[in-house]
Amino acid sequence: MAKIFCVANQKGGVGKTTTTVNLAAGLAKIGQRVLMVDLDPQGNATMGSGVDKRSLELTVYDVLLESASVKEAAVHSDKCGYWVLGANRELAGAEVELVTLEHREKRLKAALAEVDGDYDFVLIDCPPSLSMLTLNGLCSAHGVIVPMQCEYFALEGLTDLVNTIKQVHANLNTDLQIIGLLRVMFDPRITLQQQVSDQLKGHFGDKVFNSVIPRNVRLAEAPSYGLPGVVFDPAAKGSQAFVEFAQEMVERVQTMPAPGTVQATAGSAPDSVVKMAPAA
Repeated sequence: MAKIFCVANQKGGVGKTTTTVNLAAGLAKIGQRVLMVDLDPQGNATMGSGVDKRSLELTVYDVLLESASVKEAAVHSDKCGYWVLGANRELAGAEVELVTLEHREKRLKAALAEVDGDYDFVLIDCPPSLSMLTLNGLCSAHGVIVPMQCEYFALEGLTDLVNTIKQVHANLNTDLQIIGLLRVMFDPRITLQQQVSDQLKGHFGDKVFNSVIPRNVRLAEAPSYGLPGVVFDPAAKGSQAFVEFAQEMVERVQTMPAPGTVQATAGSAPDSVVKMAPAA
């Protein structure tokens, strides 16, 4: 049975796509069967996986409108070692078209159920807003991976995200929980980042991944070559950190409760984290 995870954060520019493609490449590198689903009309995760979004005959748009299956639309990225259910500008139209359709928020879930035995992990790259596309991702997933920078405004965004996850958990998907918070673009030389990191660990405990992704030039350069950093420069510190994160994900999945077990998403901790954030 595939474990399905959304990589989500309602704040933009926190490294969602970088996290998705590098985690996918890291998991593939350690022998996992991976499908990466791009739910962002910009198609950055598609392009960053070595797949040209302009040449795709079928995309996640066709899957959501039930004119194609995941097996028909997914393509294998030979360079990266995982499968890609890509996106392009057509996906922006799905927002309007889905509004009048039945079971509009669970179309991706139904499509992924058909390939449940084909993958070990399904990673969904969500757009930075609570849209019908993001809702499809959250309704499909067993859990949410939250990439975040260790800064004050990121903490405020985390509060909004946790509230959203609670609402989806209560009304649409009782399997949904926060799997963990991933600290990204981390610079240990900055005192504020160290303070926020310590507060996150103090409030969320084991919900904070042990892996930390450092700020790394090679990770930033990789998308311009259409590759995840893990493939572009395996020796870079950022790439090695993502492979370690992939190994931690495999270990964490083994301890996850079975689907259907009700889990608290994060309690009321986010509000207190924001209140205690250090002043600028």
